[in-house]
Amino acid sequence: MALLDGKVALVFGVANKNSIGWGIARALQREGATIVLSYAMERLARRVLPLGESIGCELMLQADVAKAEELDAVFEAVAAKYGKLDVLVHSVAFAERAALGGRFVDVSREALLSAIDISAISLIEMTRRAEPLMADGGSIMSLTYNASRQVIPNYNAMAIAKAALEAITMYLAADVGGSKIRVNAISAGAIKTLSAGGIEGFRDLLKYAEATSPMGELVSQDDVGDLALFLASDLSRRITGEVIYVDAGYSIMGYTDVEALLAQLK
Repeated sequence: MALLDGKVALVFGVANKNSIGWGIARALQREGATIVLSYAMERLARRVLPLGESIGCELMLQADVAKAEELDAVFEAVAAKYGKLDVLVHSVAFAERAALGGRFVDVSREALLSAIDISAISLIEMTRRAEPLMADGGSIMSLTYNASRQVIPNYNAMAIAKAALEAITMYLAADVGGSKIRVNAISAGAIKTLSAGGIEGFRDLLKYAEATSPMGELVSQDDVGDLALFLASDLSRRITGEVIYVDAGYSIMGYTDVEALLAQLK
């Protein structure tokens, strides 16, 4: 028997084959879960729909997570087809390009609020709708990044959104724990994705992460998918409110041999 036999998992934020959400969806489906995919906009459908078909998805739904009526439609569709939800994956992040570079002090109020709304507050909105479908308990998870706790150049508005997401994770976990629903965040190392490509200097960050991590390597979508599988399964039944790292140890490093690092980066 597979770890997730009989489970229904709803994954928000798949954009293409390189999306972390897609890595998670594949891992959950591999262990028996029925997958529902949600993508942000119509132009992504040509990439997302074939991916979903490849793992037998019967529901693939477009939704702007900032619009209540579109979120309602997704959860209503899940309820109508499956009558329940066991796993919710929030792999959603967005900030305007102008808010991902330059001086942080110059980030506009509007851009910062937009990043927080789409990337963090949407987790509250999803959880509110998911809870009634998780009558037998469930697992909710989101994706964060170490820029929430340490300064990473050019992350700016997204770093603040991730910090908010981690705080929201704790408060949601406290709220829905009585319903046997777990809420956790995965802090993944730097991975080349569509959204990451919009961050100035991201290629250099990838090189730096690989050179400075204790394991000397980058993480992949599959690495994140395997951690998500653990959080989705009953193996994590007493873990909630946590930020769990999968970054080859990058986040623990406080000092690096500068000369050795420069030699590796050449």
